[in-house]
Amino acid sequence: MLEKLVNLLVYYLSLTGYWGIAVGMAIESCNIPLPSEIILPFGGFLAYQGKITFWEAVLAGTLGGTVGSVISYYLGLKGGRPFLERYGHYLWISPRELAVAEAWFARYGEATVFFTRLLPVIRTFISFPAGIARMNLMRFIIYTFLGSLPWSMILTYLGFRLGEHWEEVKVWLHKYDVAVLVLAVLALGWYWGHKRRGKNWRG
Repeated sequence: MLEKLVNLLVYYLSLTGYWGIAVGMAIESCNIPLPSEIILPFGGFLAYQGKITFWEAVLAGTLGGTVGSVISYYLGLKGGRPFLERYGHYLWISPRELAVAEAWFARYGEATVFFTRLLPVIRTFISFPAGIARMNLMRFIIYTFLGSLPWSMILTYLGFRLGEHWEEVKVWLHKYDVAVLVLAVLALGWYWGHKRRGKNWRG
């Protein structure tokens, strides 16, 4: 069943090019399970074939992910946690996933929106607590775009370099998930500590 869905997604992307990449990434960022690990590397493969350019694929993925994240942000902003607890299962949001995202946002603040865009699962759900916390929308959009850009670049580049073997990207990502998570936690810890030291110095 999963293989059929992947084949259908690939077929759709091959017909629609960068528009399909943008829509697919927007849907993924709205928490509907269309994996960016398929969308972006296949976009890189389309660039490898010369059907679109590399930077069109990267920009489409980044913009699409940003638009989808803003939709998720507004669900948190307007509905709050009670809405997500009641209707979250329709959006494939489990209470555990929401709790993890909220814990990251509560600990590290707005910077989490930027740093966690490289982390599986958390990258998708971090928009909700940002909306619930009423984070400034313009800062949210900027952090989301800047955080989504390297994710789109890396996955698209891997698909481009692997060419016909673009599907191997998912295997590579699973190997390095832990390393990426450790780096993100260290980066967030440094930012949080730096911010606290700055406050203490001013105080």
